[in-house]
Parts: sequence; C-alpha cells; structure tokens
Amino acid sequence: MKLFDVYPLFNIEPIKAQGSWLWDKEGKKYLDLYGGHAVISIGHNHPHFVESLKSQLDKISFYSNSIKNELQEKLAEKLGQVSGYPQHQLFLCNSGAEANENAMKLASFVNGRKKIIAFKKAFHGRTSGAVAATDNQKIVAPFNAGHAIEFLPLNDERAFTQAINSEVAAVIIEGIQGVGGIHIPTNSFLQFLSKKCKEVGALLILDEVQSGYGRTGKFFAHQFANIEADIITIAKGMGNGFPVGGVLIHPSIKPWAGMLGTTFGGNYLACAAALSVLEVLENENLMQHAAELGQYWMNELKNFSSILEIRGEGLMIGFDLPDSLATLRQDLLVKHSIFTGEAKPNTVRLLPSLAMSKGEADILLEALSIELKQAATV
Repeated sequence: MKLFDVYPLFNIEPIKAQGSWLWDKEGKKYLDLYGGHAVISIGHNHPHFVESLKSQLDKISFYSNSIKNELQEKLAEKLGQVSGYPQHQLFLCNSGAEANENAMKLASFVNGRKKIIAFKKAFHGRTSGAVAATDNQKIVAPFNAGHAIEFLPLNDERAFTQAINSEVAAVIIEGIQGVGGIHIPTNSFLQFLSKKCKEVGALLILDEVQSGYGRTGKFFAHQFANIEADIITIAKGMGNGFPVGGVLIHPSIKPWAGMLGTTFGGNYLACAAALSVLEVLENENLMQHAAELGQYWMNELKNFSSILEIRGEGLMIGFDLPDSLATLRQDLLVKHSIFTGEAKPNTVRLLPSLAMSKGEADILLEALSIELKQAATV
C-alpha cells in the first residue's frame, strides 16, 4: 500500500528535535521558525513536556469518556486560570477542525439557526462545516458545500451590518488569520462584531487555534480588543505536538447528555501534554517573552526595503515580498537551513516556539540580510 499523495513534501526527514532545532537523518541541523503550523509552542521535546507524557504513560494512557478523569478537571481549572476565562466551560477534542465543527454545531443548538458568517481568506479546518467556512473553494467538496455560509470582507463594518440578522446562528472569525497570510481584525471591528451579535442573538466564535496559547503576547489574540467571546476554539500550540483541541463555552450555554461527544478527546496523554504546556507558559513567562521578541523581530524586519509589508502580534508574523523574491522561503530552507511558513502568493509566515531565543531570531535576520542584499544587486 502507498500513502495517499496529498502533501507537497520537502526532501527532508527530521529524526530528532530540541528547542527550536531539528536534525535530519544525515545529521544536518535546521532552525525551525514555523513549528509545524504553530504547533510547537514551548519548544521541541521540552523536558517538562516529555516527563509529563512519560510519567502518564506509565500509569494509564486511555479510556473512554464514560468514566471520570481527574486530569480533565485539572486541565479545565488551569486553562481557565491562565487564559482569563475561568467561568467558561471546556469541551475537549482532538484538533482545531473538530473544535470549530463542534463550536458551530453548539451555536446552532443554542439558537436553532443554521447560517454562519465567516470572512474572506478564513481557514477553519477540513471537516464538513469547518471546511465550508474556509474561504478556499478548491478544498470544499460538493458534499460540504451545502452549509449556509456567507463570507464577508475582514474589517468591513458596513458589509457586516448588512449581513447580520436574526437568521445568523454564529459569526466565526480567527483572532489573527493564519493561513490567509497574518491578517488582523482590528480591535474596533471585533468590538463591533461582539455588539452586533448580542443584538440579534448570534454567537461570536473566536477561532484561536493558531493565534491562541500565548503566541501573540496575550493568551488569546482577541483579548487585545477587550471583548469576551461566547465560544473559543483552541488546538495547535495546546499540546506542543500531541494532538489535542478544545472548545471554551460561555457559562450561559447549558449542556445536556450527548450534546457533543468524542472518542479520543481529553484522553490521559492529551491532558498531561496540555497541562505541561500551561505550566511551562507560566513558569517561563513565555507570553511576555513572545511579545518582546516579536516586537524586536518586527522592528528589525522594517530595515529591509525589499519587504513590502509586515503584519503580526508577538510571534505570529507575516511579511509580504514582491514577485521577484517569490523563492525566498525555499532559499532560506535550502541555503540557510531555516524552516518558515508561507501564504499565497508571496507571504512568509513566522510561527516559532515561544521559547525561541534572541540569538535564534537573529539567525533569520542574518540570512535575510544576505538574501535580500543579493536580490537588490541583481
């Protein structure tokens, strides 16, 4: 049997990782400034993360959600404390797509409606409802296309005013658009959404799958706008590489037996991983570190005249390049052994570990000074 060939692959096979670094099977060392789509939040193989998983594995790794699991309760309490949402409820699942699927389903249960408002360039996952709310028709199969979704321009209050009404179940928006190219909803726009949703009884869903867990310098990106979301979805950095996701649910939403469900969500290993991440975020003050290092990086990137625009908060940064520099991401990998991300057409995305050092950040700046200087002389 062969693998189903859907992933464009670099000809690199990492076999070891530590902190912000990867090593391939030939022993070549790579600087990881992408973290596997913002998944590596506290650094590859952080000792506390590794020990937490090993210790739990020696006890019990799995049973279904038909029994009590104290780790789930500990995780919910810790997450509420660190995130600033102590009164919300936690539903645990396995991924960001599953979290968003459940969030939209939950909103529909609450108000009996089915229409969802999403935004252009949005990415919310690849399950049925989540992919329908993703602004990329290429990955939406006809089977998924029957959902009642309307896409609006980001930060356009007039368009939103015309679309929001009593037929809308929920509005789903990323704290910062990741796959779309690091596009940020303004604070005033998020405040406007919150106000209008309350007026018509729609729920506001903040997709913090990529922008949450301290990446921006606050626990959630939407907290810059001083709003409270009805539902928040999380995953990626939540488990530092272990598959885990969650939905934070407003206390006014009352659960009933069987309302949501999952086989693997909230298993012992997932909870141990997620708890260890929160503990490291706190103990190592990584949110403040992300804010400071991200500001340093953005200030330094402004010195490169070839860069057209820089956007971001904390360690979630994107910068746009002209067509003449479309190969920069590939050049950084091949010539300088640096992993970065991309967004079409020519945006480089930076999503490193929140524990990345200033020295590691400078390695990228040094590589850019070489590549962009060379480009300027061509």
